[in-house]
Amino acid sequence: MTTPRLTPDEETLVRALPRLMYALPRAIDADMVREQQLPLIEWTALMRLAEAPERRMRMGELAVACELSLSGMTRIAGVLQKQGLIERVRSDDDARGWNAVLTDAGLARLERAWPSNLASVRRHLLDHLEGLDVAALARAIQKVATTG
Repeated sequence: MTTPRLTPDEETLVRALPRLMYALPRAIDADMVREQQLPLIEWTALMRLAEAPERRMRMGELAVACELSLSGMTRIAGVLQKQGLIERVRSDDDARGWNAVLTDAGLARLERAWPSNLASVRRHLLDHLEGLDVAALARAIQKVATTG
């Protein structure tokens, strides 16, 4: 069986995706740093913790949620801990494990930064999708991401 060639639209999409995956996080990060002095990766860690039960996650789980290595997450957690935005505490289940816990100050910081993040996401992504079926696009992207 021969695989069909890409249509011009498919070719355009396939070539645009790597650029999007590179450019979009960098554009949002630049906005977040300029407007909030909060890099996107720190925002993401705070957001993931805010969504977690008891605002707490094991460091390894947080690293996966933020798409970082454990050592990279440990570095980011150190920065956030120095700012009083998270605490690192021993796991109740495993004395060797560590949990990251979002502090009240961390939640307040996340809430202050949220409008900047939202505006940046709208400006750099959502405003460009006007007229498209965003729900269908989201489902398709999720399917690709989970079957990768």
